[in-house]
Amino acid sequence: MQDRRRHPWKRYRLAATAGLLAIACVYANPPQAVGQAKGTYRNPVLFADYSDPDVIRDGNNYYLISSTFEFVPALPILQSNDLVHWTIIGHVLPKIEIDPAYDMQGGNRYGRGVWAPALRKHNGLFYVYFPTPDEGIFVSTAAKITGPWSKPVAVIAQAGLEDPCPFWDDDGKAYLVHSKKGAGPLILHRMAPDGKSVLDDGQEIMRDPKNLPTLEGPKFYKRNGYYYIFAPFGGVSTGSQVVLRSKSIYGPYEHRVVLQQGSTKINGPHQGGYVESQDGKGWFIHFQSRGAHGRIVHLEPVRWEDDWPVMGDAPAGATAGQPVSSWPIPTHPGKDSDQRPQTSDEFGEKELGPQWEWNHNPVDSGWSLTERRGYLRLKPGFATDLLSARNTLTQMMQDESFDFTSRLDTGQMKDGDHAGIAMFEQSPSGLQVVQTNGVRSLSFFHLHDTVDGPQQLPGAVLQLRVHVEGDTATYSYSLDDGKSFQQIASPVHLTFSWWKGSRPSLFAYTTAHTAGAGYIDFDWAHYNAMDEVLP
Repeated sequence: MQDRRRHPWKRYRLAATAGLLAIACVYANPPQAVGQAKGTYRNPVLFADYSDPDVIRDGNNYYLISSTFEFVPALPILQSNDLVHWTIIGHVLPKIEIDPAYDMQGGNRYGRGVWAPALRKHNGLFYVYFPTPDEGIFVSTAAKITGPWSKPVAVIAQAGLEDPCPFWDDDGKAYLVHSKKGAGPLILHRMAPDGKSVLDDGQEIMRDPKNLPTLEGPKFYKRNGYYYIFAPFGGVSTGSQVVLRSKSIYGPYEHRVVLQQGSTKINGPHQGGYVESQDGKGWFIHFQSRGAHGRIVHLEPVRWEDDWPVMGDAPAGATAGQPVSSWPIPTHPGKDSDQRPQTSDEFGEKELGPQWEWNHNPVDSGWSLTERRGYLRLKPGFATDLLSARNTLTQMMQDESFDFTSRLDTGQMKDGDHAGIAMFEQSPSGLQVVQTNGVRSLSFFHLHDTVDGPQQLPGAVLQLRVHVEGDTATYSYSLDDGKSFQQIASPVHLTFSWWKGSRPSLFAYTTAHTAGAGYIDFDWAHYNAMDEVLP
């Protein structure tokens, strides 16, 4: 089956516009070769759940990271040369090794784990700061953006903190700003120059529950002698972007709302990061809450007036804009790009594609890409249901509408084994092959409700598919190796849960206490995007 995923030229309407811009970051790099970009982009630039994004530029490349909560490998790194077309180049954390609950031992970390991160480069070293609400604020470093990344160090070992962002001032002094769980006040610490520890208990620099309720997600910058904190307020689905400004890093800070929903359908708009092109043009990457798809990513132009940023669609004289639906693609050195995040996987490599993330730390002995070359083998571990199972392999939805199909060989299943595909969320749904008394049957499930399909499969090989249209999933199966598909059960409404969007996934677990005897081989997983209808 050929991967027919939609190429970006079907999404972005190319025009004849062209300009001369070069690419830069907030912390200026030496000028690079000037490039050109043609056409316009359409928001969102990533129809995927890259929540709490932060972005920097290094040389000719932009890098973006986002929160991953319980999923591992954690903290995906995306690369782009134009802020519009992105691809996944790695992750910061192979596993989260700071509590047994990340191994689903003595509990789980659904909805917790790695929250909003910050990405910076200082003195030739990349830094990623991230909080976990139960353990503290951590930092990991790397000489190259692709790693290897250092084992995380606890900068502040204290529960209940969130949204850290570092800042190195012109005099070499280092600082860390963060909020508290529940979007509390903004707190500023002096930090050791190496960025790995704080030097004091912190000082509260902003608390204004009347004018700036639910202030969170701070990102620190300096420009023309002013210290700036970009931060959302008012809640994920209903708030706006504010910028705080002061001549002193400790304040007092004045503030101005710079981006709000206005007359658009872009609710929020919420948390993100600021970056500049090489000629000083500003851009703001932020997310929008989009139902079961999670928090998808938009790109806004930024201009500066009187040392205040004005974002998005804002007429002359306006201090606040609203999100743009389309805009000229940022100019850039090099060729125009049509890359997008990876999706389909033939399982023919020695490693999983970077799009895949497990539901918690995996059991390494419970999966393999080498025992049968060209297949992903999952060995069921004991679980009472899908949410208590380990080694569920997931990826983000990358489009408003798509098909996700996998080919399974179930010939080595044992009694009690369950395997199939699902939309992984707090109310999971999917198709499962279950073996009982030596007979394999197929059924649809949604939470603990089931609808029977064929009760005695004629062979070991079958294909399972979920079609997603907006926030609705429809399941079907093929017993003739993809020649025809039969729908099973009514469409299911997908939900946003654990602060994450619903995810297509592959799973295997057993309800038998003699776990480990059987296995299921997944031949491939194909993701085929459909044309989108965007706001």
